[in-house]
Amino acid sequence: MGKKITVTVIKADIGGFVGHSSVHPDLIEKARGMLNGNPILIDSHVTHVGDDLNLIMTHEGGRNNGEVHQLAWNIFQSCTELAKKMKLYGAGQDLLADAFSGNIKGLGPGVAEMEFEERTSEPIVVFMADKTEPGAWNLPLYKMFADPFNTAGLVIDPKMHNGFDFEVRDLIKNRKVIFSCPEDLYDMLVFIGAPGRFCIKRVFHRDSGDICASSSTQRLNLMAGRYIGKDDPVLIVRCQSGFPAVGEVLEPFAHPHLVSGWMRGSHSGPLMPVGLAQCNPTRFDGPPRVVALGFQLADGKLHGPQDFFADPSYDRAREKANFIAEYMRSMGPFEPHRLHLDEMEYTTMPEVTKKLKERFIDLRK
Repeated sequence: MGKKITVTVIKADIGGFVGHSSVHPDLIEKARGMLNGNPILIDSHVTHVGDDLNLIMTHEGGRNNGEVHQLAWNIFQSCTELAKKMKLYGAGQDLLADAFSGNIKGLGPGVAEMEFEERTSEPIVVFMADKTEPGAWNLPLYKMFADPFNTAGLVIDPKMHNGFDFEVRDLIKNRKVIFSCPEDLYDMLVFIGAPGRFCIKRVFHRDSGDICASSSTQRLNLMAGRYIGKDDPVLIVRCQSGFPAVGEVLEPFAHPHLVSGWMRGSHSGPLMPVGLAQCNPTRFDGPPRVVALGFQLADGKLHGPQDFFADPSYDRAREKANFIAEYMRSMGPFEPHRLHLDEMEYTTMPEVTKKLKERFIDLRK
């Protein structure tokens, strides 16, 4: 057995610049300064998508490592203090607690982690989204690891032909189920087709049991009991050598799909693939964005990133996303642009319903 490496990605919205559109450069520099040279890490990279600060870290401490999570929490708190001084919007909005309690999960920030032994070549892609929720990864992960029209390796690569196992989380009842694909494919689609409740958390190689992908599944409104912002999830995917090729992992985003989020977290819109230079959502605080950064991992060192969606081959996807955004915006406050009622329970809907309670007439009497 070789040395195991852990890749940890933790994100939080700790103050928007300007509004909900971006992260101030001073916050990024603050985070870099606190990560650089830290003895508990092998390597790190700090970036952002929209108004979310993203910490990409490698270490040997395994998943749910208290020291690594504490480090991230300290960074978010320090950046929040700076954000408050700069009067940035929503400073510290993703931090749901006043103090760290041993693990950052449940405290607000989104976490995706995986531990594995490095292969001869270890390419990974870190996906980061803004203005959407964890279920936004369901369709892309299904396409990457279960759809032969997207991933040719499922048909022609002997190392992939037996398929993958999907760990799906029920975010309402806090439980999980494992689907083995392709056998359980139709059963799995019953659940992951409802991304507001059921989310793909992890994907494993059927033959080896190796982890292939890991996502964040935190739902801020379920943890806080009120609307405080969309979850803006992150996702780590390993590529090549028995896993989907880099191009197969990126391909699902060439066709923008509708996700929940956008303005005030209450609208459906297209997930637009963009490079870092275009990751600041502005049109109606959107449309939702996704960035893909590629790294070559070597002894835990992050060589990169390669900004995959800065490629002009995604120009058509952006054009399509803009067309879809225009169409959805034309519906204004009507569904399906506005989210369905179950998703509106953390907005003004309960207050308005309570106010009008006496004006509703029961027709059954």
